[in-house]
Amino acid sequence: MSGEDAPSQQPNPPTGAPQPLTCRSLVLTGYGGYDKVKLQVKPFAQPSLKSDEVLVRVKACGLNFAELMGRQGLYEPLPAPPVTLGMEGAGIIEAIGEGVKNLKVGERVIVMSRSGMWQQQVVVNAKRTFPMPESMSFEEGAALPVNYLTAYLMLFHMANLTPGKSVLVHMAAGGVGIAATQLCRTVPDVTVFGTASASKHDIITQVGVTHPIDYRNRDYVEEIHKISPKGVDIVLDPLGGADTQKGFNLLKPLGSLIVFGAANCVTGQKRSLLALMKTWYNQLSINTLKLMQTNKAVCGFHLSYMDDEHLAAGIAALLRLYAEGKIKPRIDSCFHFEEVTDAMRRMHERQNIGKVILLPEPKKQDDKMAAKK
Repeated sequence: MSGEDAPSQQPNPPTGAPQPLTCRSLVLTGYGGYDKVKLQVKPFAQPSLKSDEVLVRVKACGLNFAELMGRQGLYEPLPAPPVTLGMEGAGIIEAIGEGVKNLKVGERVIVMSRSGMWQQQVVVNAKRTFPMPESMSFEEGAALPVNYLTAYLMLFHMANLTPGKSVLVHMAAGGVGIAATQLCRTVPDVTVFGTASASKHDIITQVGVTHPIDYRNRDYVEEIHKISPKGVDIVLDPLGGADTQKGFNLLKPLGSLIVFGAANCVTGQKRSLLALMKTWYNQLSINTLKLMQTNKAVCGFHLSYMDDEHLAAGIAALLRLYAEGKIKPRIDSCFHFEEVTDAMRRMHERQNIGKVILLPEPKKQDDKMAAKK
């Protein structure tokens, strides 16, 4: 269970007195294990908004692998502790700055930020606030930005996915993996190789993986070469280390390797120097002459450093695909803020199939009693 910096029972105000406003947030108090992410309940005062800002009451937040890395001190864009975690969420606008013209109070929105989203009320820039379709749930809204934008921009803006291509998707049952697979399915005749544990193969096949590979018991390079001796056109690499070199070698001529993570660095709860050294020692090192001789491309992608223009265009494209029924975020599970340790553990141990969602509102007593039965 995760700790709380504030008491769970607050003193009752005098009869007839207004209930004090509070804000629940999940704060990284230092680098380390699950216990470093703590639920804090603090007094909340209406903020003074800048002209381009909006205040949003958050209804659902997304959990990403970046937060697992950030907890261990391995995620560079995250400010030093203490810091509120979270990069994406969905909720309702409660106030707007005087310069905001395209949004209104009461509107359901998707919101993004480099950090700070894991709290009940959040102030964000209007440029990173996007109206949600009425048919989209808050959980789906929170699941869309990081995973689907990452997959969309890599596949269509970097790798130029076209009909007949083949793609290797690592961690195919994760948030980015399912997003990438669904997006590949929007293009005719795309072959998807997806790595995942055997217990997840039925589901990722339903999502659109053509050839599931049990990476725990099979060499995925050998398995791909059995089906496609020349390799693949696109490799999406969230792993790093030796897997990046394998991905480069798997590419066909004119193929693209896109590196967007270093999941191999995260092993146990806390940072492992051995895992770090192993990952970086085995990291791909290549020069431009080698790229010319092999006719291959190596790209890097990091959503936190993407400009607002590309983010807005990507979200607009994804919402169109959602409205057309071509993509739909798969929600693996939802955890209240009190259960953040369970949520992080589920992702850390690769148990999830789809997105893990955090809910800011307090867990009801009925929910707690049901969980005990």
